[in-house]
Amino acid sequence: MLKNKLIFEKPVLITKPVMVDLTELNHELREVWNSGWLTNNGYKHQELEVRLRNEIFNNFATSLVVNATIGLLIALKTLDIKGEVITTPFTFPATAHAISWAGLKPIFCDIDPVTMNIDSEKIESLITDRTSAIVGVHVFGNPCDVEKIDKIAKKYNLKVIYDAAHAFELEINDRSIVNYGDASVFSFHATKLFHTAEGGAIVFKEKSMKGKCDIIKNFGIKGDDVVECGINGKMNELQAAVGLLMLKEKEEERELRKLIEGIYMKELSGVDGVILPNREKKVTKNSLQYFVIRVDADKFGKTRDDVFEELRKNNVFARKYFYPLCTEYNHYSCKNIDIKNAEKIVEQVLCLPFHGGLSIKDATAITKIIKNISKK
Repeated sequence: MLKNKLIFEKPVLITKPVMVDLTELNHELREVWNSGWLTNNGYKHQELEVRLRNEIFNNFATSLVVNATIGLLIALKTLDIKGEVITTPFTFPATAHAISWAGLKPIFCDIDPVTMNIDSEKIESLITDRTSAIVGVHVFGNPCDVEKIDKIAKKYNLKVIYDAAHAFELEINDRSIVNYGDASVFSFHATKLFHTAEGGAIVFKEKSMKGKCDIIKNFGIKGDDVVECGINGKMNELQAAVGLLMLKEKEEERELRKLIEGIYMKELSGVDGVILPNREKKVTKNSLQYFVIRVDADKFGKTRDDVFEELRKNNVFARKYFYPLCTEYNHYSCKNIDIKNAEKIVEQVLCLPFHGGLSIKDATAITKIIKNISKK
């Protein structure tokens, strides 16, 4: 324990859902109940889909889904992806799982040591005659090298799908991230800055893809016929009702997270061995989904796991995220692949508590724990 016995009486969690106003939610749900329409493209679903398309997704074709994992699967099916898909090992398992569930083979590419995204310089060497797509992940809201990836895709006639679970409202040079690739899949899980309790959205560059996507997410049904091998991927009315209210809440949450980010950046800046998030100048609007540090054990004097355990002793629940790499899972079990950057970074990353419910005082106290660890 620390000499000053800095201990939080209550657990400080990595994240905390934004809870919409219960009275307003009751009003929304009353409208749903009165309509008798609980799912299958109901009024709330239609309203949320249109508002997200118009207000957030630059009028690109938008399709709401029950969650982002199903969204990735549907996007792969909609774009008719076959064979091999190049992706990153440093991601949430859902990325690789969706590729596998779609009957495809994930080919893992090493990551950039700064952005922690798929390394665009190493993609071409992995392309074969079986490659049909690249699935990039905007890790922690850091944008992939989208311009370079789009050039590679055009050169080899590949599709590009972005796992944008961490990238809601992310902008590069004042342009929405949905302007890149063929499709972007967003997560509206309860832990996200904008959420529908559970849910997600697929945003396509080509408007024509929405019709096919909507058929696939509804069991493949078109009219009275089954025309695709579909799945049940529809968002229900209760989820959509939460999302409509979250459209009003997200900006306040964003501002609160900016304050916490500022505290972390200020207090941890200059701490030898603590690598702070890389904020690229081209990012004109950050998604503010996570605050992630890296612990360089040689310089800090302690490992990431040491920091994790000391925080836990003080009732602070940080997260080793992402850990382990997808290549460590039994299902993928890759050997003889060059992912040295990913293997190094996965042992360094640590997500600190980051949400609007975290006070400035508590955020400052967390940084003090980290700084004191390095002095032991």
